[in-house]
Amino acid sequence: MRSLGTNLSSTTSFTLMGFPELESLEHWLAALLLLLYAVSILGNTLILFIIKEEQSLHQPMYYFLSLLSVTDLGVSFSTLPTVLASMCFHAPETAFDACLAQMFFIHFFSWAESGILLAMSFDRYVAICNPLRYSSVFTDVHVAHMGISIIIRSFCMVFPLPFLLKRLPFCKVNVLIHSYCLHPDMIHLPCGDTTINSMYGLFIVISAFGIDSVLILLSYVLILRSVLAIASQEERLKTLNTCVSHICAVLIFYVPMVSVSMVHRFGKHAPEYVHKFMSLVYLFVPPMLNPIIYSIKTKEIRKRLHKMFFVPKL
Repeated sequence: MRSLGTNLSSTTSFTLMGFPELESLEHWLAALLLLLYAVSILGNTLILFIIKEEQSLHQPMYYFLSLLSVTDLGVSFSTLPTVLASMCFHAPETAFDACLAQMFFIHFFSWAESGILLAMSFDRYVAICNPLRYSSVFTDVHVAHMGISIIIRSFCMVFPLPFLLKRLPFCKVNVLIHSYCLHPDMIHLPCGDTTINSMYGLFIVISAFGIDSVLILLSYVLILRSVLAIASQEERLKTLNTCVSHICAVLIFYVPMVSVSMVHRFGKHAPEYVHKFMSLVYLFVPPMLNPIIYSIKTKEIRKRLHKMFFVPKL
């Protein structure tokens, strides 16, 4: 007879709940999510196309923006299969290994985005505080090395998560409250001891998101100190304006991410819809808003978009 401690995960599937409490509005909710996907995918694809085509945008700041768009697309495509299946086709069941794979990619792209935002803040710091060294610090080779380092770091941090979950027995009713698989949601399901999983998850949140956010904050403290030393108020505003897009990207990424982490770890008695809403904001809002923000605030991108969609009639 098989003991209860045996790992049953090889035959386990998960049920993705979505929003059963909004069953009467599920068509409208599905339409809203599809609209968010469309805006995110189209917007980030356009950003990548414009940066590739516009020679004037072949600069370190826009290389990092390209990486940001790639990670946003990665997050969108990672959640898309199960969201479509559960919300549009009423197929909430997903295989155990497929759920682990989705969890890996969602968190991989999220951690990569955090690293890219840190690299972009370093770019702004050098450009404003030490402009004479900018061209020597941000060569194409250095930018490529930074991008590769961000990818390797994200992979190494997320890689153990599926294996730490796979070693545990899943012998309960495996129902996840979201329409996609997230590690904070999945570690509540195993029958075994999840202390290692929880501690490792907290460790990588602190060591990645925590350190990245502190370094980004530090870079902006130094930037602000440098800007305040500029005599002309007009020059101060002009210099700070180059940081507005990045500041917005940082806020729309870190505020929902920190909220999701805190709600999952310290708000266990909060209603389910709070968890679901915060996760939706975390995964859907940054990929949708980032291309909009950079399209509005970047003159070259704005001009190219205008040329593409508002071609003067002959």
